[in-house]
Amino acid sequence: MRLRTFLAAGALLLLTGCAGFTSRETLEGQGDPAKWTAHKTQVSALDGWQISGKVGIRAPRDSGSGTLFWLQRQDYYDIRLSGPLGRGAARLTGRPGEIVLEVANQGRYQAESPEALLQEQLGWRLPVSHLLWWVRGLPAPDSRSRLTLDGRSRLARLEQDGWHVQYISYVEQKGYSLPDRIKLQGEDLDITLVIKDWQPRQLGI
Repeated sequence: MRLRTFLAAGALLLLTGCAGFTSRETLEGQGDPAKWTAHKTQVSALDGWQISGKVGIRAPRDSGSGTLFWLQRQDYYDIRLSGPLGRGAARLTGRPGEIVLEVANQGRYQAESPEALLQEQLGWRLPVSHLLWWVRGLPAPDSRSRLTLDGRSRLARLEQDGWHVQYISYVEQKGYSLPDRIKLQGEDLDITLVIKDWQPRQLGI
């Protein structure tokens, strides 16, 4: 019995070790990996927030700036852009199975994914599903990423799925260290996000 218990424990340790080696994150920079893990665990628990600030966008068709409002409540999000690109206002809302884009003076559109909607209606190739993670200073968990940590073991730079994300500054809010100035660079889209007000919440199940 003892031998069987020992072998089972050894197998568990081996599997745990393998899981560590197959991590999708490649870490670089001056940060402490253990502190990064603790920070990531804390911030990942945030499943609700309200953000307001400014956004600048450079795209092939047009460029401009405007204001941003983002309400997140677990699986539901409401993202509003006012004034950018001369379009007036745009509102993207989504929950599983229901994604809607409303553009002022143009109409209301639906698609299976927020990425498809923005590509079809605005010509932006923007990974909205990744933004839910990037805005908190975290890599999206479903693809490989290369991370550069700063001196406080937070993200300084992120490379993921063809995007380069630079975290210029952070703000301390309710015990969380969260990005308040972010630059995102994709193949044909550059975005600068300046968050004036961060209201994080942990809603729970």
